[in-house]
Amino acid sequence: MLAAVGPRLRALRTRRGVTLAQLAETTGISVSTLSRLESGGRRPTLELLLPLARAYQVPLDELVGAPATGDPRVHPRPIVRHGITFLPLTRRPGGLQAFKQILPPHTPAEPEQQTHEGYEWLYVLSGRVRLLLAEHDLLLSPGEVAEFDTRLPHAVANPDPHPAELLTLFGPQGERLHVRARPAGS
Repeated sequence: MLAAVGPRLRALRTRRGVTLAQLAETTGISVSTLSRLESGGRRPTLELLLPLARAYQVPLDELVGAPATGDPRVHPRPIVRHGITFLPLTRRPGGLQAFKQILPPHTPAEPEQQTHEGYEWLYVLSGRVRLLLAEHDLLLSPGEVAEFDTRLPHAVANPDPHPAELLTLFGPQGERLHVRARPAGS
């Protein structure tokens, strides 16, 4: 399995149109080390593979050619930021990401609008969610959906005394999400 890592890395880099110099700049790994790794002259280690997986935005399993487990389930590891719980619902880094968010009561107390690259879609599962979007101040209830360019100043908050849950899809800038009311061709 380890012998196939080098050619797999070279093929991935070539497909992405990235030079060794560009990859070295992104990962902090020297060009000579990357070259030896791709040619099989250097043994792949976690220390080398982790930054490469991040740079290519692929799971580590894909770099080493780990056999498929056959288990399609995602086992989310909760991330807590500023009291808000994020449960990742997708496994692959980069590209479109899905999260379930749980906002505790009255969180955050004083929402501050932020901007960043990307596009977001959110669906309120339970509770109510306050969406501050530029000059708009919206209150969303269960079943309501909002989508917006995250370059607009925005903040999401829970104004109520009980938790709120929402499903959030976040994608790179320009990647819009399409919602259909019924299957195509109906």
